[in-house]
Amino acid sequence: MGNIWHYAITVFMGFFAIMNPIVNIPIFIKLTDGLDTEKKKQIARTATLVAFIIVTAFILIGKYIFEIFGLTIPAFKVFGGILIFFIGFEMLQSKKSSIKNHEVEPFDEGIAISPMAIPILAGPGTIVTAMNFVAHANWFQLLVTIFIFALFIFLTYQAFSYSGYIVRLLGEKNFVVIGKLMGIILGVLGADMLLEGVHLAFDI
Repeated sequence: MGNIWHYAITVFMGFFAIMNPIVNIPIFIKLTDGLDTEKKKQIARTATLVAFIIVTAFILIGKYIFEIFGLTIPAFKVFGGILIFFIGFEMLQSKKSSIKNHEVEPFDEGIAISPMAIPILAGPGTIVTAMNFVAHANWFQLLVTIFIFALFIFLTYQAFSYSGYIVRLLGEKNFVVIGKLMGIILGVLGADMLLEGVHLAFDI
């Protein structure tokens, strides 16, 4: 039971760091500027639902994708570790990640899909993180991962829905601090994945 709780907490923190629901609030506000509350909630609902479907699909069939293309778990962990570490490093430097394209497009009905769902929520970093967690997971751990991701998607939806209130409550300057803390967490997760990939590749 202790191992399951440890696994669940690790998965939750991994998703929390890579998706940055609080840090992404200013992006959501800028993308939905001028819209009424109901429209903002509709966009938040669509974006989080699409992100959930995409990441869940990779969680469920990621191993089969590996088999089809002849990919190896160690190589994926090394690549994933480098990718996640790089995102965290950019966050510590207060840069927008070049891996997760946050450039804002003029408003249209499709912003819920892109860029909100892809790649802001379900970007390469999120997919890599999810697949790394289930690379050696049993079915119970896989279900735990999906459940935690669903919970986290719900929390992200709530954060977007009440984004205006959260910004007023925390203050814009505090988002910089939160972003740097998330960068540290991502850097450590990335380094851990990289070391695990090297360990598996060389059996050390």
